[in-house]
Amino acid sequence: VSRTWKILAEDEVLWYRLCQEEGFLLDMSISDHSCWKLALKNCRAREHMLKTNWKNRVGAVSQLRYEPGRVLCDVHCSDGMVMAGYSSGEVRLWDTRTWDYTAPVLAAVAGPGGAGAPPHVSFVRINSSLAVAAYEDGTVSVWSLLLGREPIHHFQHNQHIQALALAPGGAALATASGFQVRVESPDDRGVWQTPGTFDIQKLVNFLNLVPDVTGSPVAVAAAEDIVYLLKAEDPGKILHSVYGQPVTCLDVAAHEAAFGIKTFGWLLNEPNQILLYNLETNQCVTKVGNSIGDFSCVNLHSSPPNMLVAGNKDRRVRVFDLRRGAAACSVYGHQLGVSAFSVVWGQVASPPGALCVSEGALYLAWLFYSLAEHPVRLVWFNSHSLITANIPEEKNPRGSSISEDDPSLHRKYRGVIYSYDFSVDQLAVDSVLPICRSSYDEVTGYNYNIGLAVPYDSL
Repeated sequence: VSRTWKILAEDEVLWYRLCQEEGFLLDMSISDHSCWKLALKNCRAREHMLKTNWKNRVGAVSQLRYEPGRVLCDVHCSDGMVMAGYSSGEVRLWDTRTWDYTAPVLAAVAGPGGAGAPPHVSFVRINSSLAVAAYEDGTVSVWSLLLGREPIHHFQHNQHIQALALAPGGAALATASGFQVRVESPDDRGVWQTPGTFDIQKLVNFLNLVPDVTGSPVAVAAAEDIVYLLKAEDPGKILHSVYGQPVTCLDVAAHEAAFGIKTFGWLLNEPNQILLYNLETNQCVTKVGNSIGDFSCVNLHSSPPNMLVAGNKDRRVRVFDLRRGAAACSVYGHQLGVSAFSVVWGQVASPPGALCVSEGALYLAWLFYSLAEHPVRLVWFNSHSLITANIPEEKNPRGSSISEDDPSLHRKYRGVIYSYDFSVDQLAVDSVLPICRSSYDEVTGYNYNIGLAVPYDSL
């Protein structure tokens, strides 16, 4: 009823400040929108739609497939870019931020003589600028996401590669082959060099590069029951070693390293734990977790300050408060042990063939069960999308010819990558997976040497 108050309430500076305070459009200036009140209203509506879609499993589901006869070997994801390696030796790269999900093939270095079947891909890693693939024959190829599909660096190991690590925000990579860990990084002119080669006593199970390190790269390697801190100036320094207590998972942050150890509670009267070490003092800061099950995965670098998230084979995901040394939250939502999870913005996802989502300490009571028979080995998600990968344990299924383009290899043996987009505003019936909405309009199905009477195509 007051024209003066109406003019004040419609002030653009007021609505611009409200929009910024709620965390929307932080990279924009006040001149970028003509009506900030409408902009805030639209942002709130999108946020509400996203939360509703996540809770009700409403969204677009896509499968990032490859040609028949190929088995998925490894998958890695960074900011919506998905990198996958196959048993054919080829490496594919999907950009899920685009509508058509383009998937170019990254060219590999030709082998000697160019004869023989290409080796299987062992590991793939990707960050914002680089993509790296390690092959069964010990070769490693590095691509730049900005320069094209041809590799910019290539080197060879004499033995099988057990682990591959790529710096999250840099250009350094580390490989473990046999009893040797090798670190590679480019210099100021872009020429790749080897800052350090480290000889260790046992075979490496886990390998990570410490982020945000100035100078030579620093790696942390877990070899059975020994954890090494590998620096160029102090090679082969043992960070932790207890005989008979193997390391089951590893993750590093800028100044700390967290790893799970497996003990024999009936013998040592000490359950399985996660140890947190300071990488500057090389001392154990704290011990958390008293679980009978083995800790299968741990996340330190993406967790909030003074927090740590760990998945266990006892079917629980725990959020530990490192200041108190106790679990602040415990999530239980499926019947299988946790094989992988992702942490972003205080949310936790834990898929061991099933996917559970929690928001803070509040568990959203829904499950998304994976349709593939293989365990989920990768999970990545942000506010509006989710990517999961089911990777088979067996890369050479019996009764199939992997060296040829064999269409008789059923897709259940190949593994699959799922991409879910929860920002799509569509009807709930359109968001159901194909397996749950098969129609009986067609009378033919797959032709994998089998004639089906009814269309169980998607089963």
